Amino acid sequence: MKHLSIAPLGALVLALAAVSPALAQQKSVAVTAIVEHPALDAVRDGVQAALKDAGFEAGKNLKWQYQSAQGNTGTAAQIARKFIGDQPDAIVAIATPSAQAVVAATKAVPVVFSAVTDPVAAKLLASWEPGKGNVTGVSDLLALDKQMQLLRQVVPNAKRVGIVYNPGEANSMVVVKQLQKLLPTLGLTLVEAAAPRSVDVGSAARSLVGKVDVIYTNTDNNVVSAYEALVKVGQDAKIPMVAADTDSVKRGAVAAYGINYRDLGEQTGRMVARILNGEKPGNIKPEVSTKLELFVNPGAAQRQGVKLPDALLKAAAQIVE
Repeated sequence: MKHLSIAPLGALVLALAAVSPALAQQKSVAVTAIVEHPALDAVRDGVQAALKDAGFEAGKNLKWQYQSAQGNTGTAAQIARKFIGDQPDAIVAIATPSAQAVVAATKAVPVVFSAVTDPVAAKLLASWEPGKGNVTGVSDLLALDKQMQLLRQVVPNAKRVGIVYNPGEANSMVVVKQLQKLLPTLGLTLVEAAAPRSVDVGSAARSLVGKVDVIYTNTDNNVVSAYEALVKVGQDAKIPMVAADTDSVKRGAVAAYGINYRDLGEQTGRMVARILNGEKPGNIKPEVSTKLELFVNPGAAQRQGVKLPDALLKAAAQIVE
């Protein structure tokens, strides 16, 4: 009778030990954004960096995939269905339309939203408390009274504030409604211009010429993705632009007291890491970014017809040259 050759038990245990940790640690995260622009790209990169810091590195023990919907809500829904079919350990949905698409499509896969202004108004969560479901995340909600204080510092005599926004984007409508209530209490008037698509941003901005003293740009994804069109109008018509996100200052806004979206991404990534380590998203309270920074762009100010006060320049975390 032929004897089978059997590896010694110790060698077998060592072989399994060499393989099993990698298998046990292998996690998957799928990331989607409604569109690609500097702020949302910074969120994505911040998520990946925070996951790496937490021990989850793409190509080693983490399967990482990313898709942009290129500004199309129908595409966002297709990406959501595709990612849910992949059954990742977590889906990160960047910006309100992508988050709405993913949350509408699954009650099982953990979802972490980011760069969503008001998750309750967007119907992602029932309240700002842990929801016991499969959704949590990080909001980029800003205190608008502080935004208006900055606006007044840039344009002290402003009376009419213009805003370009997408009426189909929930996060933009939240800001518009808040401004409609807030501005009259500050002696200011809001002048609205709708831009349902990115290609409408330039013409919407031009419709404000002669009607406003300053334009405030919130984190509307259509507007931010076409920000250069807005900047051109501001320069041509000498209308200063004050932004809600610091990345827009690098692209031509005069100033922003806003969120650093890389930091927002890292905050989101730390939340994703908690889920990869076993926490349930429904037990994690949604968060708001609390780290705000003042960015100013003196060159843009000059091109848009204003001079920034010295106090503002001294207070800035970054002066964009």
